[in-house]
Amino acid sequence: MISLLVSLFLAVPVKAEIVEKTLAVVNNEIILESDLKELQSRIAKPGMVDDALMDGKSADTLKKDRKAQMDYLINEKILSSEIKRLNLSVTNDRVEQEFKDMAKRNNVGEAELISILKGQGINIAEYKIFLKEKIEKQNLMDTEIISKLRISDEDALNEYLKSNPNNKPAIDEFSVSHIFFSPKKGGPEAAYKRAETALSKLRSGENFETLAQQFSEDPNFSAGGALGTFKSGEFIPEIEEAISTLKVGETTGIVKSRLGYHIVKLTTKKLTPDPKFEKQKDRIKAQLLEASFKRQLRLWLQNKRDDSFIRINE
Repeated sequence: MISLLVSLFLAVPVKAEIVEKTLAVVNNEIILESDLKELQSRIAKPGMVDDALMDGKSADTLKKDRKAQMDYLINEKILSSEIKRLNLSVTNDRVEQEFKDMAKRNNVGEAELISILKGQGINIAEYKIFLKEKIEKQNLMDTEIISKLRISDEDALNEYLKSNPNNKPAIDEFSVSHIFFSPKKGGPEAAYKRAETALSKLRSGENFETLAQQFSEDPNFSAGGALGTFKSGEFIPEIEEAISTLKVGETTGIVKSRLGYHIVKLTTKKLTPDPKFEKQKDRIKAQLLEASFKRQLRLWLQNKRDDSFIRINE
């Protein structure tokens, strides 16, 4: 009987445990061969990869480039680690709500949305996992990057003027301060040299208002060299021309006028807007914001990668 039991035991094949290949280790997480295959499957399905992690590559390029696929997976693991560290995970209820909102945004019911996704070869359970991860990534991006981005109307205007250099908006009203150097004191050459000395100090970081107090030879000098507020066309033409390209707070070089030499600071300005720019402003700001986000995301990811333990086994 014992020999029979031994024979039966030996006759039962031992099931070999399949050990899956580890492609990389990122901090405390691993990337398996199955992760790579799962990504390759996702690439072929619309909306199942995150454009922000593709480093400007198209889905077709990503599909053919194994190194780019590994970079994508490493970036995903880094984001996953940060989401956990910052406690930005979302609940299944939040995912279900987002799924319902997606249906509304596309003017379809949930059942129809499910049918559309299935028609594209997308497994609904897998899609909801992807959706959960996408919401968490967005929360992370909002916290770490987007909330810190600032695009002003002036940034948009400067971008607009690159393509439309002849459409400069006119300065309608402005306030200026100046440091004045009179040629009546020792002649024009001596006045210009005094202006050079003051300008050198200004460019080395000294305060404009303090220098105005020290150097200005304006007989009607007021605190900080303030001259007041003027409408376009009301002031000295040479000075209006010199400040036309300045941002508020910036200063000119040495400006010669019929009165003498000036160093001028633009303290306020109001522009008459270009109507063409006003129509394009929001679109330009959105483009600048997107470009800024992509730059900051690349830097953020690189910094996180530099601070992470990454071992690639391929």
